[in-house]
Amino acid sequence: MNRRTRDADASRASILAAARVQFGEHGFERTTIRSVAAQAGVDPALVMRYFRNKDGLFAAISRLDIVLPNLSGTAPSRAADALLPVFIDLWGPDGPFLPLLRAATSNPVAAEALLEVLTDQVTPALATIAVDRPAERAALVGAQLLGVAVARYVLGTPPLATMDDGTLIGWLRPVLEHYLVDDVPT
Repeated sequence: MNRRTRDADASRASILAAARVQFGEHGFERTTIRSVAAQAGVDPALVMRYFRNKDGLFAAISRLDIVLPNLSGTAPSRAADALLPVFIDLWGPDGPFLPLLRAATSNPVAAEALLEVLTDQVTPALATIAVDRPAERAALVGAQLLGVAVARYVLGTPPLATMDDGTLIGWLRPVLEHYLVDDVPT
């Protein structure tokens, strides 16, 4: 790799990192190309060159692949122990999903990106331990986790916002187990 390519890769990475911070802190509407460029230490024209516009920049940070633990062989009663540390890392204040979460209600790119993660990555992982109807059960788990993420990281709902991770996992363990294995209500 030549120096020019390394510099371009470093600039692009710096812009994406700054965009994640800016979109996470200020949301889609209040983030500007200029603010991202300033934080990344580059000229705004370079941001436009790589991403065309703010929508393109947002789309670039919205493409996220998550690494979920292999849940095959995991008892449903322990699914929360395996999933929630990943969830906390992704949705927390420094996580890459917080900008998507904040923007999903008003930005179709963000909403689509979140839905893609749930349907393409979370549902297949949960299907290995769901007793039946994996898509429905995964959707319920996803809705529960999205609700917790909004309350904890966007709204700052007390005491959820200050609850330690172990306590949160303890509260959510039976809820996730219920969604994954209990009989479907009639």
